Amino acid sequence: MNIRYNQTVASKMTAWLSAIALVAVLAGGTAAIAQDAAAPAADAAAPAADAAPAADAAAPADASAPPTTDTSGTPAAAAAAAGGTEVENPYGIEHMWKEGDMVARSVLIILIIASAGTWYIMIMRLIDQTILMKQATNAQKNFWAAGSLKDGLAKLEPNSAFRAIVTDGLKAAEHHDGKLTDQIDLNEWVSMSLLRAQDAINHRLQSGVAFLASVGSVSPFIGLFGTVWGILKALIAIGVAGQVSIDRVAGPLGEALIMTAIGLAVAVPAVLGYNMVVRRNKIAMERVRNFSSDVHAVLLAGGARRA
Repeated sequence: MNIRYNQTVASKMTAWLSAIALVAVLAGGTAAIAQDAAAPAADAAAPAADAAPAADAAAPADASAPPTTDTSGTPAAAAAAAGGTEVENPYGIEHMWKEGDMVARSVLIILIIASAGTWYIMIMRLIDQTILMKQATNAQKNFWAAGSLKDGLAKLEPNSAFRAIVTDGLKAAEHHDGKLTDQIDLNEWVSMSLLRAQDAINHRLQSGVAFLASVGSVSPFIGLFGTVWGILKALIAIGVAGQVSIDRVAGPLGEALIMTAIGLAVAVPAVLGYNMVVRRNKIAMERVRNFSSDVHAVLLAGGARRA
């Protein structure tokens, strides 16, 4: 009986101790879970609490400041951010001239000389053609209204190309007799003299046309040579550095592109100028040949002797 009572009491004590331990364990686990859940909320609330005073402090400044536009992406803003100093363009013509080698400078000088010569020749030929066309109009208006070739010669301007044609024709007709040229027919002799006068005018108009053609043909290849040289320098810079870097290749490649652009800028006006000069020369020389043919006909008809 005592033994059974003692076992019953021991069983009850063990059950109570087990229940108390289970409750303690559950209570501790619940508290830990609640603490872990509250920690992120506290961490998230901390920055907001810290930012609230900063926002409150910044609010008066924003309210008092005038509205501005965002210009952070402009070059002026970048210069201001750098302390107000202007940054030199490392890829322009000026930088290319300062940092370029002898080959790059030589190519640039050649293209500049070619461009200057092109524009000089075009302007001079246009002036000569305009003057010649005016002289042709004057000769057509005044010369053929005269009674003789000598009278018409006096009405032409002293520096007129058409005056030189008439003068050479008269000399050929008047000095043909009694000289070694008697062995040549008068028609052929006068024709040869007038052709020489035409050739002199044509030579004046054609002066520099070959230069225009050469510049138009060669300038793109000169610029291409500068391009190839710039690319070669870029490849050498990459090989020396052992790695591809934009600051090592941007300068040489920019120099190469500038050379190509300059070569095209020189070649295009030269080609257009060549075509324009040649076309206007044909028109002017057509009027010169017509006038010379008329003078030749008058000389053979005896107009020079009747003068």
